[in-house]
Amino acid sequence: MTPLHPEFGVRLESRPIGSLDMEAVRAAIDRYSFVHVPGAAEGDEAHLAFTRSLGEPEANHVALGREGRIEHFGTIGNVLDDGTVAGNSHKRTIFQTGNNMWHSDSSFRAVPSFVSIMCAYETPEEGGETLFVSQRAAWDRLEEDERERLRPLVCIHDYVFSRSKVAPDAVTPSHAASLPPVRQRLVRRNPANGAENLYVGSHAREIEGWAFDDSRGLLDGLVEEMTAEEHVLNHRWQPGDLVIWDNRCLLHRGAGYDADRFRRRMRQTRVTGAGPTLEE
Repeated sequence: MTPLHPEFGVRLESRPIGSLDMEAVRAAIDRYSFVHVPGAAEGDEAHLAFTRSLGEPEANHVALGREGRIEHFGTIGNVLDDGTVAGNSHKRTIFQTGNNMWHSDSSFRAVPSFVSIMCAYETPEEGGETLFVSQRAAWDRLEEDERERLRPLVCIHDYVFSRSKVAPDAVTPSHAASLPPVRQRLVRRNPANGAENLYVGSHAREIEGWAFDDSRGLLDGLVEEMTAEEHVLNHRWQPGDLVIWDNRCLLHRGAGYDADRFRRRMRQTRVTGAGPTLEE
């Protein structure tokens, strides 16, 4: 194992996804939060089998909300299933710029994601990195009196709130209705090792029972501190990469790329969490 950042992240030895030691992978997720395996991507069939070995695959919320269809994969990038490319002005590309805000995948669901699993196949020569920060490390930097103040708080996470910042008309009525605002703990605890972490990001709209402006002051301040440059792990994707990240305690965002100049195709699955955060 090769550490990737002083606060989190590890790279495992290159090997096919189907030959990974799942006990070691699970242990690495709990300890390091971010796991990179170069050269592991082997296509959707192996990817989905690996996903199932970590838990129940999560239904893609876009396909489910818009079409009522169960689909376990999402495509990140501008290369469509038929091989054509969506440029910068394409509505799909614009919609995906929402991923350029700091967020935790599916924090807007009543049962949020455990991990996301990404396999890269085509990557741009410039741009297209994904940035990660640890909300566990951010929690550890807080004074104890601030931790005591934050532990009881409940946050409202709202997908429509976050996506309206980049593409106000992109969320269809059926999609919006399928993702009503949900209540999440502001502070979570890893059940395997007891480590606590903050749980915020772009989907976090406000603190329950607080004035909106006060909520934004707290939430924006927490994100600003935890995403300072020295805390960021910058992952530059290469074809064949497999990356697993722990949505319970990491935030991530895309760095953007020129979709008119470069091709990008990455396939993502997610594993459903153990239950609602309020029951943790």
